[in-house]
Amino acid sequence: MVTTRLDPIDRKILAELQADGRMTNVELARRVGISAPPCLRRVRTLEDAGLIRGYHAEVDSRELGFEVQVFAMVGLQSQAESDLRSFEEQCRKWPLVRECHMLNGEVDFILKCVAPDLSSFQSFLTEELLTTPNVASVKTSLVIRCAKDEPGVPFDVLEDRLSRSA
Repeated sequence: MVTTRLDPIDRKILAELQADGRMTNVELARRVGISAPPCLRRVRTLEDAGLIRGYHAEVDSRELGFEVQVFAMVGLQSQAESDLRSFEEQCRKWPLVRECHMLNGEVDFILKCVAPDLSSFQSFLTEELLTTPNVASVKTSLVIRCAKDEPGVPFDVLEDRLSRSA
């Protein structure tokens, strides 16, 4: 497990950057209790290891005119690995699809889609998603409101678990 290779300072760096990826290295070092040069070395090591995959701005989709968010549950005719990969590749090409997750159970994939309006989403649904080879069924649910949207992982839960096992 990767968490066993991370010390508490590494985990704190990850938690702080997850909360605010724009802070300076000096501020990050202050928050985690080390000096700036070793903090920067640790951040670069975490990046090189793939534990930090990027830095992103959190934009307000509705303020930018993307009024519609829909979850689409997709069932495929075939679950052969090549067919699953083909569908995933197609999802990566669609701009309205912001997330694509393969699931276990009745539904093969759930897609999080964002569109400027219902008409745009409907066009995507009928002209692209439903006409994609191997798609057997699509059920959609329109998001009314979001009660929680928190990216990343809950570091406090990880720290609690690690402290109990020590």
